[in-house]
Amino acid sequence: MMHTDAVSRLEELIEKVPDFPKPGVVYKDFTPLLADAGALALAVELMANPYRGKGIDLVVGAESRGFIFGIAIAQALAAGFVPVRKPGKLPREVHRAEYELEYGTDTLEIHQDALSQGARVLMVDDLLATGGTMEAACGLVSKTGAEIQGIALLIELDFLKGRERLTQYGEVHSVLRYS
Repeated sequence: MMHTDAVSRLEELIEKVPDFPKPGVVYKDFTPLLADAGALALAVELMANPYRGKGIDLVVGAESRGFIFGIAIAQALAAGFVPVRKPGKLPREVHRAEYELEYGTDTLEIHQDALSQGARVLMVDDLLATGGTMEAACGLVSKTGAEIQGIALLIELDFLKGRERLTQYGEVHSVLRYS
């Protein structure tokens, strides 16, 4: 169980920005947390800790904010990192997934040879909203034959029910949850 003082410290650094990116949305801006070295280290630890000793081979993060925490968590778990990118950014053969966002559609790609059959993978992102991006990234990883061991997130917006789209991919662990 997470220490409530630690979680409170992180919550204090999340700026709530009303009406961004559109009216009625309250954006959770975690950039002040990133600027605080202690808070950043704490966030990485709280995201990584449930997966310590679980034999994670690789951490997968989607462009671009999944890179921020994904690489740090990979280092914390002594694992490698595999990027999931926007179209046209990867030079070799790719698996591709188109998916729905809250505000439209998008596409993600992963190198076809990025993960090996049976590799133990932790999926990482900054925020879970409707679950479209993470569901697409998990689908790409599944195409490679790797085994998703769980999903680690800094922030989850519970009211958008994104977690419901991810149940087949194992435990979803969020440090900060907003109802």
